[in-house]
Amino acid sequence: MTRQLTPVDALRRLEAARLEFGRGCGPAKLALLRPLVRGRLASARALLRLHEQLCFMRAFPDDHAILTAVEAMLCAFSRRGDLRRHRAALGDSGIAGTRIHYRFYWPTARRLAARWPGRLGIDWDALDEPGRFAVALPLLATPIEAAWLRVRDPSPRIALARLNRATEGEGTFLVRRIAAMPGDDFTREAFFDALDTPLFIDAGSNTLSRTLAWHARSPVAYVDSPLRRAAPDLHAELKRPPHRVRAASTGEGAQLIDLAQDALATRLRDIDGIAYGSARDVWVVDDAHGLQFAFIGVAPERRQLLRATYGFVTLRSGAPIGYGQLDTLFRCADVSFNSFTSFRGAETAWIFARLLAAGRALLGTCAFTLDGYQLGHQNDEAIASGAWWFYCKLGFRPSDPAIRKLADAELALIRANPKHRSSVAMLKRLSAGTMVFETEGARAPEWPRLADLGAPAARRLAAAAGPDRASAVQQYSRSAMKRLGVRSLAELGGSRSEVQRAWERWAPLVDQLPLTHWRREERAKLARIIAAKGGRSERDFLRQFDAHPRLARALLALTRA
Repeated sequence: MTRQLTPVDALRRLEAARLEFGRGCGPAKLALLRPLVRGRLASARALLRLHEQLCFMRAFPDDHAILTAVEAMLCAFSRRGDLRRHRAALGDSGIAGTRIHYRFYWPTARRLAARWPGRLGIDWDALDEPGRFAVALPLLATPIEAAWLRVRDPSPRIALARLNRATEGEGTFLVRRIAAMPGDDFTREAFFDALDTPLFIDAGSNTLSRTLAWHARSPVAYVDSPLRRAAPDLHAELKRPPHRVRAASTGEGAQLIDLAQDALATRLRDIDGIAYGSARDVWVVDDAHGLQFAFIGVAPERRQLLRATYGFVTLRSGAPIGYGQLDTLFRCADVSFNSFTSFRGAETAWIFARLLAAGRALLGTCAFTLDGYQLGHQNDEAIASGAWWFYCKLGFRPSDPAIRKLADAELALIRANPKHRSSVAMLKRLSAGTMVFETEGARAPEWPRLADLGAPAARRLAAAAGPDRASAVQQYSRSAMKRLGVRSLAELGGSRSEVQRAWERWAPLVDQLPLTHWRREERAKLARIIAAKGGRSERDFLRQFDAHPRLARALLALTRA
C-alpha cells in the first residue's frame, strides 16, 4: 500500500520542483498541492515556505488547473487553522491576516491612515525616544490641550489615548494631526520623519498583505517549457523592442500604484519613485509571455530638477515579482533593480535585460549606470546575492579606473581557476564605485556632477537677495523669462502652479546657460522643456530634452567647468 503523502513531504517536493516546467510538470505539482489544501503545517517557517511557493506559482503557473488551485489556496490562506496558531510568529511576513511593524515613511503612512484608519497604530514598545515624542505632542494639539501636556507631562501613550478618539488608531491620529500642521507637505514630512515613530498595521479582513497581490488587467501566461538559464546578450535585447507600450488610465494608474506600494510595504521597503507616484503618469510596458513593467512617474512637486524619475514594479502574470527605479537624463538611466526573494532564480537575468529594453522604448535610454549601493556598497544583501558579478557577467564594467583594474585581476583569476570565488572583502572593494553599460554612442555622465551645479547657483542667489531666497528666485524667474522670450507662463500651457514651480526651480540654472548664440527657436524650445517638467508626464520632458540641439551639451559643459 502506498503511504499517503504528508503536508511536509508535499511541500518539500513542491519546492524541489519549483523551477521545473514542461511536459507532465503541471499535473505532478497539482497532485502535491492537494495534501496542502487541508493539511496542517506544524511550524511558522513551514507556513511561510508554503505561502512563498504559492506566490511563485501564481506568477509562474504551469497551466489553468495550477492557476485555479493556487488562487483558491491563497484566497483561503488567512483562514487556515495553522495560520491562526502561528499568527504572532508570522508578524511582518506580509501574509494576509498578520500584523506588520515598520517605521513607515510619510507618504506610505498617509496612505495607510486613509485606507485603514482604525488599524494603523503606534508600536510603543519600540519607541526609541519617548521624550522627543512628548515634546512634539503639544505642537499637534490645541492650546488648552498643549498647556495640560506641558504642565502635567503625561507619558506619550497616556497622552495620545486621551487626545485620540477610540474609532481610529493612534498612528492615524498622529498622521492626521501632522497633515493639519501649517506649512507644506515637505515640512510636514520632515517633522514626521524626525519623530521616526514605529508604527504597525493590524490584521483585518482586507488589510495590507501580499497574499492576494496581482493586477486584474494583466494577462496570464502559462509556463510550458523550461525557463531560460543562459545569460542574455544585452546589446541584442536592447534592439528587440517590447510588445507594446501604453499609457494607463488614471484609474488603472492608481490601482498599479497601490499594488506597487503594497508590494513594498509588505516587505518593509520603500522607494521614492513609487512612494510619490502620480496616477496621471503611469505606463505599462508589455513584453509578452506574461512579463510587464508598470512605470510610475512621480508627482510634479516631487520631481528632481534635471533627471526624470520613474519607479517601476515588475509583473509576471499580474503578480509583482520585483521593483526598482530609473533616473534618466542624457539618454542614460541610473538603474535600481530588485527581485523579491521568492522569485529569484527564475529568469532574473532575462527580466533585467527586458527592463533595459523597456526603458529604451519608454524613455529613450541607450546607456545605463548602477551605483555602488545597488552593487553591494554598504548593502550586505547585495553582497550576499553576488550582485556585482551578476551585472559584470551581463556586460557592465566599472567606471573607476582603479576598480576596473581590480576587476580585470579577478577575471584573470577566474580564467585561470574557474572555481575561484571573490571574497566578501574583494566584493566590497569592487562595489565601491559605479558600473556602466554603454551603447550606440551614448555615454554615461558622472551623476554627482549634476549636483555641483547648485554651488554657482547658491552664489548667485546669495548675491541677489541674501537669505530672502523667494525674492531671489523671483528675480531670476523674470530674467529667465526675458532671456527665453516668454511673456507669460500661461502661454506655455499645463497647470499654472506646476509650470510656475518648475520655472522657479530652473531659473537659477537658466542663468548659467550660455544663451547668447542660441537661435530664437532654441530658446523657445528650452522654455517648453522647463514647462514640461511641471507637466503631466516626465516622458514628455525627456523627449523634448533629447530633441533639443544644444541643451544637453550645454549642461554637460557646465558640469565639467
